[in-house]
Amino acid sequence: MAMTDDMPMHLRGNGSPTSEEHTLLDLEVQGALPAELDGRYLRNGANPITGMSQHPFFGDGMVHGIRVRDGRAEWYRNRFVRTPFFENHGLNIMDPAVMLDMRCSKANTHVVGHAGKFYALEEGHFPYVLDGNLDTVGATDFGGRLKGSFTAHPKVCPTTGEMVAFGYSFLEPYLTYLRVSATGELAQVENITVGAPTMMHDFNVTQNHVVFMDLPAVFSLEAAMKGDMPIRWDENYPARLGVMPRTGTDADVKWYDINPCYVFHPMNSYEDGDRIILDVARFPYMWKSSGVDFPKPYLWRFTIDTVSGRVHEEQVDDRSAEFPRVADASIARPYRYGYMMSASGRPDHPEEQAGAILKYDRQSGTRTSIEFGRGRVGGEPVFAPAANAKHEDDGYLMTFVYDAATDSSEYVVYDAASMDNEPRARVALPRVPSGFHGSWVPSSVAD
Repeated sequence: MAMTDDMPMHLRGNGSPTSEEHTLLDLEVQGALPAELDGRYLRNGANPITGMSQHPFFGDGMVHGIRVRDGRAEWYRNRFVRTPFFENHGLNIMDPAVMLDMRCSKANTHVVGHAGKFYALEEGHFPYVLDGNLDTVGATDFGGRLKGSFTAHPKVCPTTGEMVAFGYSFLEPYLTYLRVSATGELAQVENITVGAPTMMHDFNVTQNHVVFMDLPAVFSLEAAMKGDMPIRWDENYPARLGVMPRTGTDADVKWYDINPCYVFHPMNSYEDGDRIILDVARFPYMWKSSGVDFPKPYLWRFTIDTVSGRVHEEQVDDRSAEFPRVADASIARPYRYGYMMSASGRPDHPEEQAGAILKYDRQSGTRTSIEFGRGRVGGEPVFAPAANAKHEDDGYLMTFVYDAATDSSEYVVYDAASMDNEPRARVALPRVPSGFHGSWVPSSVAD
């Protein structure tokens, strides 16, 4: 699609969508892919099939993936998720009938593996199941148990293997807690009472609890009727955190007030005696004036004192960053290392942007980084463990990096322990448009 001055900002630079679906086999590897890696690096994103979308969140889901095995990059594929929007480009995502049809997902936000399946996720509707070649199997309601939406950010517990999730809606019940067993059955559905239909993009999980983030980003019928992002900041809505046992009910939720803010993504959460620790990418507000009103996020720590009922809030760093991740084995547990994506410069001037992966040592309080250099921007850093790892950061960080000078992308694998700026391995790819979230899915999880 030709670039014009009135093109929305999110569709400029590497935000420009692609219409091509590739299948590239036996890709050349520069350096050496770690021999123990056997699985798929997958990443989802909003890629409007018509070439146009009114908001960064409204594009159609396109999953990009690399199959890695025995030190080889066996294939790269990118595929649109075949939702109703793929078949009917005229469907209006803001039409209430479409919004309420749980199969009308954009499936554009995340892609995860669990219990032998790959799920393409978007928080307003049912998950979509993909096969190992990224082709669409179809929407799933977990055998009829799921009646409403399913978050784009479920957490797979490394201890129990269960997938902990939730769904939110602009109609009552506004919030529903969900637990999927280690074998893939929806085991618990629990309606949770909140004061209004808030946008709850993500949540927190510890060994024994979940923590909901009920924040002042509230559904706006007026914005929806205009076809805009249907969420607006409400100065009168209280910001609070809701703590519930992982097998609990609505009656068990305890709410703790915090200062107004918005959080899309936590880094991790865990229990420390009577305290619950949340490390999050915090925005001071969200959607005060328009659908693309994004202030800068920073890493913060919330410490919930369950005895006093108070929450201590502390900014951790003054370098703006988002898309926090930890090693999957550290989810819900006390941890030392977390990783975030950082980028400076305007996305519509990619030659001026400079991206980085930040590594936070939460024990020493230090930060190190991998700097991509001018004109190069990466995505969310995803961790894959090394064989026979002895330390939490023994493993690899992987992402797609876009290079404005060549208008192309690479799959890169870095050493997470050393944070060396030179990748262990890189694989040249066609341009991979900017996207959202992804996963390293070992073949032992889904193949």
